[in-house]
Amino acid sequence: MQKTFFALSFGLLAVLLAAQQLHAAEDACGVRQKIIGQLNDKYQETRRGIGLAANNSVLEIFVADTGSWTILVTKPSGMSCLIASGQNYETLSEKLPAGGKDI
Repeated sequence: MQKTFFALSFGLLAVLLAAQQLHAAEDACGVRQKIIGQLNDKYQETRRGIGLAANNSVLEIFVADTGSWTILVTKPSGMSCLIASGQNYETLSEKLPAGGKDI
């Protein structure tokens, strides 16, 4: 359940960010394997999460031990785009509230 909630949260985040940034990020798109190689070589980021976003796009989050992170979305067409990146990534182990209770 936690993994599903985590993936859905990132999916929603990606959709919101994609709507605002996809046109501006046209130059941040390319071949998935090449982008992943650059994330690993330049930032030492490896995949730490994956989920299915809108329109069957695959959302992946890459994180380095330094705390840098990048969100990559791959469209069904095969085109991959960098959606967002930042610093100070943390993995949380919060328990979800019991069913039927407000957050």
